[in-house]
Amino acid sequence: MRVLITGAAGFLGSHLCDRFLADGHEVIGLDNLVTGHEENLAHLQDEPRFRFVRHDISTPTDVEGKLDGVLHFASPASPVDYLELPIETLLVGSAGTHQALELARRKNARFFMASTSEVYGDPLVHPQREDYWGNVNPVGPRAVYDEAKRFSEAMTMAYHTHHRVDTRIVRIFNTYGPRMRPRDGRVVSNFIVQALTGEPITIYGDGSQTRSFCYVSDEVEGIFRLFQQGDAQPTNIGNPDEYTVRQLADLVVELTGSRSAIVREPLPVDDPKVRRPDITRARQLLGWEPRVHVREGLARTIEYFARQVGTSRMDPRQPHSSRPLGGPR
Repeated sequence: MRVLITGAAGFLGSHLCDRFLADGHEVIGLDNLVTGHEENLAHLQDEPRFRFVRHDISTPTDVEGKLDGVLHFASPASPVDYLELPIETLLVGSAGTHQALELARRKNARFFMASTSEVYGDPLVHPQREDYWGNVNPVGPRAVYDEAKRFSEAMTMAYHTHHRVDTRIVRIFNTYGPRMRPRDGRVVSNFIVQALTGEPITIYGDGSQTRSFCYVSDEVEGIFRLFQQGDAQPTNIGNPDEYTVRQLADLVVELTGSRSAIVREPLPVDDPKVRRPDITRARQLLGWEPRVHVREGLARTIEYFARQVGTSRMDPRQPHSSRPLGGPR
């Protein structure tokens, strides 16, 4: 196949490029590099089946030749990013999704929409199944991301029903692993970098809110299978093992051997109290479930961040960042 992946220089997009290439396919990676980084794709610079295009998918988009798939992963995805880039986040979810869908329609290609568990908002149903419509504040600070993804799902389904485009929608739950950015506002990267640099580990609220953490290789495998053998209905891809934020912080301290103190900050507005996917559909439709336990995944991620921050695990003397970290994801 020949596929185009938007957001290709991001954390998840770059791993998805690797997965398609590993299966023998040709990949065009598209990114405007607002939150993505070319170093995530540097290992592919000599790969003849990969081509990088710097472009904003929210503007008119075309590529030469056939396409078998258009996978739309472009969007700021961490609280730090979408709170700093609210208009861009809304545009890539609306205009960007429209441009990507139009490209898929013109090329008679399969379209894959990367949505998110954030469409469930602060859920009143637990765990979250795909038929739950969510509890989202449409004018809250997180709405720029939540509602952009909800709109993109609606646009994708409209193209499926009106234009008969072959579509997929994945709802991605908290994913972590190498190529995350240090201090990007996500709870795993925040905690690991703080632990490695000896900073206090910041918990928002009392730490009782829960998240479910899926290692990136598991997430990408689920996405790849959904692209190949899924259907048009939304599908949760995430790890159903649930941890409190405090449990995650304690585990990061244990695995890093850090002496960092754990401190509390006020809980951000509309922060979800629980988050756990029901993956019955993914198990039945795709034969997929996660394989990497959180301890193993965190150990791999810690090794990556130890190289990124340029410090040994126990060195507390690195300079602190003044950039606000935002709420947990």
